[in-house]
Amino acid sequence: MQAHADRLATELIKPIEAATITEPEKVELGKKLWFDPRLSMSGFISCNSCHNLSTGGSDNLPTSIGHNWQEGPINSPTVLNSSLNVAQFWDGRAANLQEQAGGPIANPMEMASTHVLAVDVINSIPQYREEFAKVYGSAEVTIDNITDAIAVFEETLVTPNSRFDQWLKGDDKAITEQELAGYNTFKSIGCVACHNGPAAGGTSFQRMGVVEPYQTTNPAEGRAAVTGKDADRFTFKVPTLRNVELTYPYFHDGAYWTLEEATDVMARLQLGRQLEDEEISNVVAFLKTLTGDQPTFTMPILPPSTNDTPRPQPFGIKQ
Repeated sequence: MQAHADRLATELIKPIEAATITEPEKVELGKKLWFDPRLSMSGFISCNSCHNLSTGGSDNLPTSIGHNWQEGPINSPTVLNSSLNVAQFWDGRAANLQEQAGGPIANPMEMASTHVLAVDVINSIPQYREEFAKVYGSAEVTIDNITDAIAVFEETLVTPNSRFDQWLKGDDKAITEQELAGYNTFKSIGCVACHNGPAAGGTSFQRMGVVEPYQTTNPAEGRAAVTGKDADRFTFKVPTLRNVELTYPYFHDGAYWTLEEATDVMARLQLGRQLEDEEISNVVAFLKTLTGDQPTFTMPILPPSTNDTPRPQPFGIKQ
């Protein structure tokens, strides 16, 4: 018990807590909307397309595929534990999950719809109107209610009970000697300065390439695109390391496919450390202990469209 108390008090990474669901009907509505591709112009892309809950809440692509097979500008961050982030998107342009949920719907490179059209689609489906009336007290569907329901569902997508969390809570056998050695290296070289808290990241913005410049062809400017300040150029939200073994490829440009490469790059560019192969192997072993229980639920059955539902346009308007 003392080891439990000492670790919880002194370690900078904290356990993930299980989600507390207080509005189950809103969560179920948000789940349906999360998986509903009719929020996109094509009727093909849903929230889950780029944040696949079967693959760690990301799409395992360097950058995502959007409407009409457009190449996205940046790597799709995991949605798992995203409720613990200081802000949403790599540049933090959305203050919360609800604000984030509205962005891709109207982005011409992503779902390529509009908020008006998305509302018209959902409003044309009687079963959705009934659910919105039950949850929000009004059958009138609004974009605010759509994004609120999606955000409340996303808040349930946490991953507790990782082996590392079990160790934090006092189970010495939950991780191996190699994994513990990797964690000690992770701490001693300074990784934990940015990757801390329950999500092991997500709570600050840091410049990519502190000691050495990060070489990339990706045009993303980071926080500078939000603040307009040149000092914020190439500053990005520190990603969570929870479930990181599932969310390859890594960094905002998705340039590195293995944890070994990513660990080496971060140690050199951010901390000025050239790690030995054994140290890298140990750190990677530790990182894999951060994989927690993945969200599990019954897949939603979406209500059918009606004669009044706007038709999808997967390839644009036919002339």
